Amino acid sequence: MTINRDSSTEQDGWRASPAETMKGALKDLNLNIVEMTDETATLDGGDVLFTGREFFVGLSKRTNQRGAEILADAFKDYAVSTVPVLEGLHLKSFCSMGGPGLIVIGSSEHAQKALKIMQQMSDHRYDKLTVPDDLASNCIYMNLPDKGHVLLHCTTEEFPESAKVFEKLKDHMLIPVSNMEKAKVDGALTCCSVLINKKANI
Repeated sequence: MTINRDSSTEQDGWRASPAETMKGALKDLNLNIVEMTDETATLDGGDVLFTGREFFVGLSKRTNQRGAEILADAFKDYAVSTVPVLEGLHLKSFCSMGGPGLIVIGSSEHAQKALKIMQQMSDHRYDKLTVPDDLASNCIYMNLPDKGHVLLHCTTEEFPESAKVFEKLKDHMLIPVSNMEKAKVDGALTCCSVLINKKANI
């Protein structure tokens, strides 16, 4: 997870090689790296939702309370709240950020329960965009110079009804991106991206 000039990298053994590669890239960008050395801690990026104001951390098969505590310690300027992930792989399997203050959320019962918990824990009020398919809620928002609000989201071939919902975001540049192949190995759009708010001189 990278926020401004800080970053947290996973310590999980089966991700060691990608983690080392990412660590080198983050060092090249002069980002501060916080490593998890507690072997009891687990933290998956797919369980970390940063809203721009605070963090929500899903407690799932891949992330535990100790991992959330280490994240909170690394980002002391932000509130960190935990959300139980009762179904699905991780938190971003049914929610993500669709813009400033906008949470895209799936329509399943467990997704809506998680949203209610987030709303109760937060001091901020978020807008929501509910999509019929939980997996379609996994999208990537960017605020790009000269482009404005840009959103990468599911295609009509994957989730036709959910794709229609995204069309309501008239102030966004909408870019449908297929996730069909990545889904075969439990991948999602956010799994394949690292967003860094920093100009790179590389």
